[in-house]
Amino acid sequence: MRITGGTVRGQLLKVPKNKHTRPTTDMVRSAVFSLLSGAPNWSRVLDLFAGSGALGIEALSRGAGWADFVDQQPQACAIIKDNLERTGLAGRAHVYCAGVNSALSFLKERYGIVFIDPPYAQSQVISTVLKQLNSSSLLAEDSCVAVCHASRSPLEAEYGPLTVIKERRYGDTTVTIFRKETRT
Repeated sequence: MRITGGTVRGQLLKVPKNKHTRPTTDMVRSAVFSLLSGAPNWSRVLDLFAGSGALGIEALSRGAGWADFVDQQPQACAIIKDNLERTGLAGRAHVYCAGVNSALSFLKERYGIVFIDPPYAQSQVISTVLKQLNSSSLLAEDSCVAVCHASRSPLEAEYGPLTVIKERRYGDTTVTIFRKETRT
């Protein structure tokens, strides 16, 4: 797996070799960043179910100021840290080796971009995570949430103030982009 754009474009990343990690393909990652072009706030990103850290590292390579990574698998956390060191981006990131629900309860920063990319076997958790994000203070006004999910598991058009703004299918993967809308 390679970084597809930015300052560390072409850099190879290690990937955890276990049943808990489904690496996001280069094509889908490129599509995610194409769909997010024009997103207003790249100062801080959050990569949930991070696996290899590819989405967050890609965001850092493309200009994000800071990235927090969350994965509950110790092997994945070690690989994310190694990938950050190998790309020279470790000084702009932190890895939390914790479950997503736990991390969402202790993280305090506001994020302009959130990536959610769980294993397909855990697709049912996406709705719960989106609802938990809505009830937290982690989303800034106009934050974008990029969700990679199984095409056979469609998402709702809205989760509270999170509204679908773009959605594309790439084989068995669908990328859905939500934006936090200010309601008056």
